[in-house]
Amino acid sequence: MLVPETIEESAALLCELPPESRVRIIGGGTRLGIGHPFTPDTTLSTSGLDRIVDWEPDDLTVVVEAGMTVEELEYTLGTKGQTALLHESPGAGTVGGALATATSGWRRYRYGPITDRVLEVTLVSSDGRVATAGGRLVKNVTGYDIPRLATGSLGALGLIARVCLKLWPLPVASATVAVESAEEAVSCAFRPLAVLETEKRTSVFLGGTPEEIEGQAEALGGSPVDGLDWPQPPPGETRFSVRVPPSHLRSMVGRLAECWRYVAQFGVGEMAVGADRVGHETLEGLRAEAESVGGALVLIDAPDDLRQRFDPWGTPPASLAIQRRLVNLFDPGRMLNPGVLPGRI
Repeated sequence: MLVPETIEESAALLCELPPESRVRIIGGGTRLGIGHPFTPDTTLSTSGLDRIVDWEPDDLTVVVEAGMTVEELEYTLGTKGQTALLHESPGAGTVGGALATATSGWRRYRYGPITDRVLEVTLVSSDGRVATAGGRLVKNVTGYDIPRLATGSLGALGLIARVCLKLWPLPVASATVAVESAEEAVSCAFRPLAVLETEKRTSVFLGGTPEEIEGQAEALGGSPVDGLDWPQPPPGETRFSVRVPPSHLRSMVGRLAECWRYVAQFGVGEMAVGADRVGHETLEGLRAEAESVGGALVLIDAPDDLRQRFDPWGTPPASLAIQRRLVNLFDPGRMLNPGVLPGRI
């Protein structure tokens, strides 16, 4: 395993590899089940790239190396009342992994996807080139939006080595309110952090001043409990994400609620699902329903026998040929995480 400790060392190590090498890039290793599987010749870990390079609390920006864990970054930012709004149950997950997999977290309803929070990215290409794109001031950004291309790329464009993230102040107060109906909560709550339903409960997550929270809770008809009692991602040998237009989410919940573990994000249209065993025919049916309304079903993790029979992505997007050309521009030999993207790019 290659474990570089600087961006320059990362570039040198990649440049020295034979051009036919197949390299797996890993961060915390928490989401290795995403995408088509492949057998690497070597693995490059970002665990040595784990430093905060620059933090400007007054400008609400932080520059951090990709191997820093989400938990450590958020803890550090919290000492000055700030957050990067990365996912709330990261485990050993890293900042680079969150970007590579486009993991937005539960607060997406209020703050938008992780792509909206990435200002600048430094990539290391398979032939050792180092490129920084974007800008720490949004008004200074010109040219191709490489940060957006890198987010969700699963490392196919290059090693995500360093990123600049936009920050937000932590709310003065926060609370969790139990409700009966997620749809009613979406219609009457004003800019909640999230409206989440699991197989056990439905909750609205609020942030703001104590007065705002009290007023919101009264409108929701519930009693606020101090703090944000986030649900854990649903466990299971097979885990997948269903993504549909928000108006169709209730229909999907109805299909899955009785026998699956899930977290449904109302107002967003995404549902994380976990199960111990599930047949590919069942998943095919769920995927067909999601795709019929313009959505998708994406595998997060699954046993090897299921992954061999069930495409992790589903119907390739219409932009597949463009995506393939873009990836080949950055990594012509397809050395880095080859074949993991839709269409086996």
